[in-house]
Amino acid sequence: MTRVLIAPVTVSPTKALTPSHIKGLLWVDVMRRATALVAEVDYHYSITTSSTTRQTLGFWEYLDRTFGDLDYAAYGEEQLGELYIRYQAEPGRVPFAALKPYLRAVEESGWVHPASARLLRLWTGYYAQLGMHDPGLTRIQPPGIDLPELLDTLAGQYLCLDGRNHGGPVYLDGTRYGLPLRQIVSPEGQPNYLAGTLRELVPSAARYEEIVLVHDRELTEDYVLLQRVLGALGANAVRVSLDRVPIDGVVKASRHGGWQGHTLPAMLAACDGSGAEALKLGMRMHFIAVLGKGSSESFRAEVLRRTVDRAGRLLAATEYDAAPSGAELAKYVGRYTGAKQHVDPYRLTAEMLTRHRNPPVRDLIEQVYC
Repeated sequence: MTRVLIAPVTVSPTKALTPSHIKGLLWVDVMRRATALVAEVDYHYSITTSSTTRQTLGFWEYLDRTFGDLDYAAYGEEQLGELYIRYQAEPGRVPFAALKPYLRAVEESGWVHPASARLLRLWTGYYAQLGMHDPGLTRIQPPGIDLPELLDTLAGQYLCLDGRNHGGPVYLDGTRYGLPLRQIVSPEGQPNYLAGTLRELVPSAARYEEIVLVHDRELTEDYVLLQRVLGALGANAVRVSLDRVPIDGVVKASRHGGWQGHTLPAMLAACDGSGAEALKLGMRMHFIAVLGKGSSESFRAEVLRRTVDRAGRLLAATEYDAAPSGAELAKYVGRYTGAKQHVDPYRLTAEMLTRHRNPPVRDLIEQVYC
């Protein structure tokens, strides 16, 4: 059977889950479950590796420097997200030397700061409530190779410019493809998220017929380069880019705020009283079929609630539908792979909601959406 690896960009455990984050997570969840009907699927999502970036390490250092040994056990998502905004607003950046003890703790034992550990416990509960596969949020998942081995591998294929011997940075080199150099290790030795992603994916690059890289559209330039590098190492990498969800017509990164009152707990509160299955199905319908890949529609809690109500009616209408055989369902889902090996969540979901085409709605709901 065809082997597919789904590798989305990781949400670092430093912030509240916003509509943009939920959109990406639900797209990946439906992609994974639908593709598993037609291929052998692995899902790679490592909090351990994402915690080696300055974004996360710097936040942890800021918390300890500013608040000391604070007990985060009672903190909610929005409170922690506000602290992240305050960290990002700090003028200047601490030297890498201040982050090295945190990096060493992550690399040696998979250590997680108590603030991020609190977020991950909250997220684990949300995943269960929404019926999403937990890829190991609280599990230690070290990358397949260490940084020096990665850089040696890249240098062996003329894919990086390594200035470490002269006190300089390391650049990922895609100039043969007409792409600009991209720094992945600072002169001080600090790796960025691209270095971490490569440490995760390079060891298995050639073991899959397809690697699906799911990312924010804002990261397209980096992910085009990542796709090319993986291709040079023997992988068939494809990209799926998703726009972030506007709030009140504005798209902002979490560090700039604007998400207050629009986090996942607020979404769940807006759908209070809905059945568990209607919530799972309705959230997927909303963030995949209603919002789509683009960013033209702002998030509105009342629209989400209407979609969840519609999901409840859809569940009631399909309660007694006859289920197709496994082979028939796989054949149906396989229509939505196009020229790729993975299933397109938008096409599959939009078609499921077009009842005159007679899709196998009940079986899709049970095996893919709930």
